[in-house]
Amino acid sequence: MEPPEEPLRPVIYTMENKPIVTCAGDQNLFASVYPTLSQQLPREPMEWRRSYGRAPKMIHLESNFVQFKEELLPKEGNKALLTFPFLHIYWTECCDTEVYKATLKDDITKWQNVLKAHSSVDWLIVVVESDAKKKNKTNILPRTSIVDKIRNDFCNKQSDRCVVLCDPLKDSSRTQESWNAFLTKLRTLLLMSFTKNLGKFEDDMRTLREKRTEPGWSFCEYFMVQEELAFVFEMLQQFEDALVQYDELDALFSQYVVNFGAGDGANWLTFFCQSVKSWNGLILRKPIDMEKRELIQSQEATLLDLRSYLFSRQCTLLIFLQRPWEVSQRALELLHNCVQELKLLEVSVPPGALDCWVFLSCLEVLQRIEGCCDRAQIDSNISHTVGLWSYATEKLKSLGYLCGLVSENGPNSEDLNRTVDLLAGLGAERPETAKTAQSPYKKLKEALSSVEAFEKHYLDLSHATIEMYTSIGRIRSAKLVGKDLAEFYMRKKSPQKAEVYLQNALKNYVAEGWALPITHTRKQLAECQKHLGQIENYLQTSSLLASDTHLTEDERKHFCQEILNFANEQKESPGLKVVLSMHSFAQLKHLHFDPSNALVHVGGTLSIEITLLSQMPISVQVEQIAVSVHFSIEKNSYRKTAEWLTKHKTSNGIISFPNENSSVPFSRSSSPALELYEMYERSPSDNSLNTTGIICKNVHMLLRRQESSSSLEIPSGVTLEDGAHILKCSNVTLDPGVNKIIFRTQAKEPGTYTLRQMCTSVGQVQFVLPHIYPIVQYDVYSQDPQLKVEPLTDSLLAGIPQKVKFTVTTGYYTIKNGDSLQLSNADAMLILFHAENRAIIYSNTREKSSEASLMIQSSEKVTSVSLPMAPAYHMIEFELEVLSLPSTPTSGESDKLVNKEPQRKNKEKQKAGNCMVTLDQKVSIDCPWSIYSTIIALTFNIPFKATHSLLSAGKRKYIQVCVQNLSELGFQLSDSNLIDTGNSPDLQLVPLNTKCQKFVQYSAGEQSQAGGSKGIGG
Repeated sequence: MEPPEEPLRPVIYTMENKPIVTCAGDQNLFASVYPTLSQQLPREPMEWRRSYGRAPKMIHLESNFVQFKEELLPKEGNKALLTFPFLHIYWTECCDTEVYKATLKDDITKWQNVLKAHSSVDWLIVVVESDAKKKNKTNILPRTSIVDKIRNDFCNKQSDRCVVLCDPLKDSSRTQESWNAFLTKLRTLLLMSFTKNLGKFEDDMRTLREKRTEPGWSFCEYFMVQEELAFVFEMLQQFEDALVQYDELDALFSQYVVNFGAGDGANWLTFFCQSVKSWNGLILRKPIDMEKRELIQSQEATLLDLRSYLFSRQCTLLIFLQRPWEVSQRALELLHNCVQELKLLEVSVPPGALDCWVFLSCLEVLQRIEGCCDRAQIDSNISHTVGLWSYATEKLKSLGYLCGLVSENGPNSEDLNRTVDLLAGLGAERPETAKTAQSPYKKLKEALSSVEAFEKHYLDLSHATIEMYTSIGRIRSAKLVGKDLAEFYMRKKSPQKAEVYLQNALKNYVAEGWALPITHTRKQLAECQKHLGQIENYLQTSSLLASDTHLTEDERKHFCQEILNFANEQKESPGLKVVLSMHSFAQLKHLHFDPSNALVHVGGTLSIEITLLSQMPISVQVEQIAVSVHFSIEKNSYRKTAEWLTKHKTSNGIISFPNENSSVPFSRSSSPALELYEMYERSPSDNSLNTTGIICKNVHMLLRRQESSSSLEIPSGVTLEDGAHILKCSNVTLDPGVNKIIFRTQAKEPGTYTLRQMCTSVGQVQFVLPHIYPIVQYDVYSQDPQLKVEPLTDSLLAGIPQKVKFTVTTGYYTIKNGDSLQLSNADAMLILFHAENRAIIYSNTREKSSEASLMIQSSEKVTSVSLPMAPAYHMIEFELEVLSLPSTPTSGESDKLVNKEPQRKNKEKQKAGNCMVTLDQKVSIDCPWSIYSTIIALTFNIPFKATHSLLSAGKRKYIQVCVQNLSELGFQLSDSNLIDTGNSPDLQLVPLNTKCQKFVQYSAGEQSQAGGSKGIGG
């Protein structure tokens, strides 16, 4: 007697799918044990070992138990794993041999024949043992006989395919043991069936994938096969493995699209090249979008249909894996990739359709994530979702421009027709979102309905996006959205609102040195400033754009002409001058002083040549270039001499200025380099080192305050400093590139002059360089006339004519005709002169100016030296010979005249007792520029020391004279002679040395002896 058939529950493509297990035999018996069976089966995990070296996993098995039907058995070629019954169970509680022979045996036989016909070998026979039936039937055989018969008749070598379940409805230890054994067997058979059938399915799938190069291969068919595998993994709650299947399909399709773009296209891709007719966005609120799945299965899906379905399945699995933030990351990649794939496949897309699809998809993903996360999680993971907010904002802006919702006059009839077409492509709202107040469909439809609604939605999205970007520190992205807002406000004729966003963006780009964004933002800002009537700001921005090499030549000329037009207009109606920064107009490259040491005397002429690099694209006629000079007097009471200044000045006179990027004037890359110098402080008493350190000489440039005005590039209050010291050059034409301008000035007052600012005037527009750096200075000195007398050798020796150099520094005094030096004659020093004596006149830069003969007149007391005429701040040099008459001291006298403190440089060469005797000769000189006499002291060294001794030999006397050379020079002595100055008739001197004999002194410290005899009487 067969039990009545029960209707089959739907098992296809629901998220509650479980492996199918058919139940044949006694359906009432199975119904009684089903509750316990369905609860106990998934309670214990089983280790699932898979092929190809994949790691084993612990899984919990669940099953969908359905009544056995032959229609459920798989047909030949059917690849649907979800409808595949993995195990067949026959249930019976027969305990009567007659009943077994009469009906049960035949029923089991028929059941097995059907399984064999469909090659199903995974089956199990369950015999339920009940003590109640034992008591009712007394003539029954022992239970083991029925089990044995079934095993003998049907199991043969598979005796484990027949199991006994004892009193399954009772609560006893025997029953529990029976349940455990049965469940273990059931799990084992189910797992064996999974492994076998899944392995065969994977092999068939790989075989199908390897045929993808064959002409008739279809991606849609393969998609359905691999998705079946994903469904099985999902059914087993192996969501990671299921996600891998969809990722492989995603990668395979993407590779085919890329190959198609490279010219290697597959035939089946033509199905996805059909025009887009629906753009209703992603559908993520249903586990499986059956409508799009059927389109893929029938090969009627568009590219957007395939991508939407594939991502919806990936999204579902990621939510199950509790990785919602990966959904947002993948969604952003998907949306950008779809845009590119449509271009590669050359798919026809109506204007605005793709923007609608992206906008709806972004909001759908965001709402799907919000549905599975709380507010705290969302706020802490803004970095994952802000990209979608930004993309949605961008696409809504594009739709607004396309549909005329941003134009000044609103949408026209063409714009309205386009809006209707776009809304038609959305279709009807899906049932799952129909009751949602803020569904993506409703938001888009409302935003496109009117200008006011669009503005509200666009501003809300933009402000939310900017706030999110700012909160996570992505300032650049926030400024980029702000630029879009500025563009929106400009189209809405609200430049005052746009300026704030453009200034903020420009400030960020300039600080970080982004050249191209700076150029683009400046162009927008210039337009905004022009509408607002901000003349000074507009001209400054125009000068920056005119010098920007990232613009075309025509664009640069346009902005340059804007400046010139304003300057010409102001000439006709003079008004307030506009002061702009020079760094964009022209750059100071080099400066050259003439004279090169930047040193000039009072009344002298200084020439300054500057090299300006004009950054304008056309020649500009400049009315005046002025340099403001700051004058300062040294705090020290003494005046700097020309000699001192020359030692402390650079020799080449060329100063180079650092290159400055005109488009990024205040960027980090153009900040001045540190100028560090060592600093030592020594003790004034013993010159020992007290402290050492490092000082920065350009700290005023490094620590200068950044202006916080409305524009970083507009100098705040830059004006040319007032003062009497201004260098000017008028009517100059600045050509594009390098220009050289020469300034000349006549020095009037001594002191230090520092070049502070530079101003270039074009009409009423002044371009000002507020600080000239490095510091540029020149010095003007005023010097008194000076006379300097110095020997040409290290030391003067008495008794030898030697040259002395006279240097007259004229200073402010001009030597006139008839001016002379009056030298008073000293008794012991003669001034020797010759007719060929000449004087040389030098300029203050030591350049030879002229040469003249020297006229010298001498009298008994005065020697007059006539000076040649010479202008102020020149030098006159000439040489005279002087002769100091020596007096050779005796040994006793020399001790009194010996210099007790010889010069330090000769200390090591001089031995004790061998010091030279010095004589100071003072000469009084009267100079024409002074009423006072100048006392000059010349020190002469006596080179010899002479000693004598008187020796006796009987009646004869011998005189020995020794001469010692104390100088470093070598002398040759000859014709030595001893003279009786008293002319005594009784004294006769007979020299013992022969007349031809010479005595030579080579160096200091050596001695020669000369002998003589004295005869008394005869």
